[in-house]
Amino acid sequence: MTNPFSRRASSLSGPGTDYNPVTPDDATDLPDVAASLYVEGAGTVAFISVKGESRSVAVPDFGWIICGVARVLATGTTATGIHAVVVS
Repeated sequence: MTNPFSRRASSLSGPGTDYNPVTPDDATDLPDVAASLYVEGAGTVAFISVKGESRSVAVPDFGWIICGVARVLATGTTATGIHAVVVS
């Protein structure tokens, strides 16, 4: 199979390279910084942005958070089915 992305440099403006399930954790950063988060089940997502800021966002079913995310917090997160879109 030919990979149409093999010659592209990773970029926030390009497609993600992987889509990883997220287990919210108050003490542990994501293995790779997420370019965005996809949420299957509505609720609130509490997270630490790549800038180091604490944020809390209400997300609908099948919603997106378009922000660089370093950590998804267990405390304050009620949304389910969270996935990190990574570009590395």
